[in-house]
Amino acid sequence: MIYCIKRKDLDIDKYDACIAASVQFRIYAFSWYLDAVSENWEVLILNDYEAVMPLPWKQKYFLKYITQPFFCQQLGIFSFAPITLQIQENMIRRIPKKFMRTSINFNADNFLNANMKLRKNALLTIENVYENMHAKFNKNRKRALKKASSLGFTFQENIAANEFYDFYVLNDKNHRTHVSMKKVLQNILNLKTQAVQCYGIKRNTVLIAGVLLLVDPKRITYLIPVASAFGKKNAAATLLVDEIIKKYRHSHQILDFEGSMIPGVAKFYESFGTTYEDYPTFSKNFI
Repeated sequence: MIYCIKRKDLDIDKYDACIAASVQFRIYAFSWYLDAVSENWEVLILNDYEAVMPLPWKQKYFLKYITQPFFCQQLGIFSFAPITLQIQENMIRRIPKKFMRTSINFNADNFLNANMKLRKNALLTIENVYENMHAKFNKNRKRALKKASSLGFTFQENIAANEFYDFYVLNDKNHRTHVSMKKVLQNILNLKTQAVQCYGIKRNTVLIAGVLLLVDPKRITYLIPVASAFGKKNAAATLLVDEIIKKYRHSHQILDFEGSMIPGVAKFYESFGTTYEDYPTFSKNFI
């Protein structure tokens, strides 16, 4: 049986247990993270939390619609055991008709159907031996790293939440178009969890590049990168990625760059020797 439950009626322990043990595990789907990035969300549930599908939604005037939250790349269906295409289709059909439109990203371990398109996600498997990782960088990346390394910049862990937020607001232009992005970022920075980490590159004491990472046992998600004009000019982001690779080189984790639809950003990620995974995005109007 598939049924829909509102956030307030959810059995959080069962829900989060399903996410944590799921075949399709993504940190974005935990209740505490969805609470931070989505003002409203409900969940489709198969039987006794054998599979779950979070439905983040917004409302404009009297119209409700399901939409992907900011800073949340992949959702979709999460289950203790592999699901079939039929189960996925059944869950999609059970999306409540009160939502006039659905536009949401499924995860890379879900199925592609006729109402979906594929997007690319850039991944880098971190190896024990740093030299093996460095050898995969292309010539431009090696050159940029050599330049940034010669300028006396320093790598800093545990950047304070308020310092990262102020730096983001000053240097990233996306929030000017999407005002609510700043509020979502504040919510993430306020989370009391070691899963949220802020690292940066500084020139003397001044931050010139930074990134907010989501760290879980399987992936290090390169969630919110930002750099100043000086930092961009002097390859500070390259040095930052290199330092993160060094820090986590014994973790056997995947550095998840989340891909990009912007050609220049995608090319930057590719230059570290990334591979791609495809994930489906689902869109459908129900009126």
